[in-house]
Amino acid sequence: MTLRDEQNRAWRRPGDILASWKEASCVAPALLHHRTRGDWWDILASTGSTLLVTREYEHLFLALGGARGNPEVSYLGLPHPSGLALDPEAGIVYLAATRNPNQVLAFRPVERWLPRSDRRRHGTDQAKGTLLPFRSTFYPGSLYLHDLSLIGGQLFGSACGHNAVVALHPDGTFQYRWWPRSIDGTGKPRFDCNYLQCNSIAAGPALEDSFFSASAERPGRRRPGHSDFPVDRRGVLFSGRTREPMAHGLTRPHSARIYRGKVWADNSGYGEVGFAEGGRFQAMARLPGWTRGLCFHGTIAFVGVSRVLPRFRQYAPGLDPERSQCGIFALDTRDGRVLGSISWPEGNQIFSVERAPGEMGLRLPFLKGKKENPAKTENLCYRYDPAVPPVPEAKPGPAARRGADPIPSNS
Repeated sequence: MTLRDEQNRAWRRPGDILASWKEASCVAPALLHHRTRGDWWDILASTGSTLLVTREYEHLFLALGGARGNPEVSYLGLPHPSGLALDPEAGIVYLAATRNPNQVLAFRPVERWLPRSDRRRHGTDQAKGTLLPFRSTFYPGSLYLHDLSLIGGQLFGSACGHNAVVALHPDGTFQYRWWPRSIDGTGKPRFDCNYLQCNSIAAGPALEDSFFSASAERPGRRRPGHSDFPVDRRGVLFSGRTREPMAHGLTRPHSARIYRGKVWADNSGYGEVGFAEGGRFQAMARLPGWTRGLCFHGTIAFVGVSRVLPRFRQYAPGLDPERSQCGIFALDTRDGRVLGSISWPEGNQIFSVERAPGEMGLRLPFLKGKKENPAKTENLCYRYDPAVPPVPEAKPGPAARRGADPIPSNS
């Protein structure tokens, strides 16, 4: 093949264009192979939801859903996806891609089709609800974005590299909006380097009603990323109102969430999930992997677990790296009982697990177990109508998209 032939064939696959990444369509089938235990698919179907999952080091964005008895796994390759935030009213899914520079992609489900006489309606009915990106915004790589959250209609990100929570604007600018009191230096806050690994947002109605996880309470001699950075029970949950810790005793915490009046979190270094009570972390369950990713429906918690990467063994003192898994567990929040699970034997690291309401009907462009039909995918991307569907009338008062439950009294 000549150089001109190669150039002519390049960038023809819609999956590569959607991700702006030439290898995005080359997803190894083994990464999608899964096993389930218990009534996993029935449990998921009973919630009427789709689970959106990011697997960062495998560069995979997954959607798990489908009607009872008809499970569906769809996917899209993206560069190092991490945090997710959903706006069900506007029908938008936000995703952070944390390579250098960082990106935040905004997705919207396909609802209608452009009238075209040059293409048949090939597979368009089945493609309704497919998430396609309509905007990608670049931000400095030093932000080291992790979690995303919508609070009062504003998109926020946990900027680990700056020890802060920042407001993210569509024009690529950002504003510091919250940070721990411990980084207040002489003259100005210490935004210059990652000192705390401030990595998740438990969204309340406003920033002062929210909570934030970090691997350390204050800057020390060693920084996150150093092999000898102390982690065992050094992690905290910060109060948005006081900017001081409201809970201690965690090890590399992630995925802080407010649910039914409690501040929950994944205590990653011990494979635990639980909540803050009396100023300490109380474990509800212990799972076989680095816990990260957490969402709720009724009395069910969906908890992600990941393998412990060899270079990060020192960050998981409570786990056996050889037995750690990559998967999602459905737990009963009343007693910590495992109801069911899905695991990926060749999987690696999960970052986010978020629940999309059933009315959003979400899926991603490619289906596991089905050979890619280039004509169908090309037609989808060629004929979709980008017009924004009507937005339901907003409910009065500020609301966080991820839980607006009462704030615990110990906040």
